[in-house]
Amino acid sequence: MTIFGKNFFMNFVDELRWRGMIHNIMPGTEEILLKEMGSAYVGFDPSSDSLHIGNLVGIMMLKHFQITGHKPYALVGGATGMIGDPS
Repeated sequence: MTIFGKNFFMNFVDELRWRGMIHNIMPGTEEILLKEMGSAYVGFDPSSDSLHIGNLVGIMMLKHFQITGHKPYALVGGATGMIGDPS
């Protein structure tokens, strides 16, 4: 992201650390994400009545993933949707 001619948050892992969203990370993940474009997904249960605040965290992470040059995917449904949320 460029603001007033300066690049901010071009490192996905640094962005999440700055926001307090990372506790632990698999060794080598940051280096791979800096070297090449990655992809990530977050799945949502279509049997629920609506999205909730817990879903917002996944959505925010996908947005930051996209801003830093990666490919995000939001999934709704599939086999899990046929079963429903057991929690």
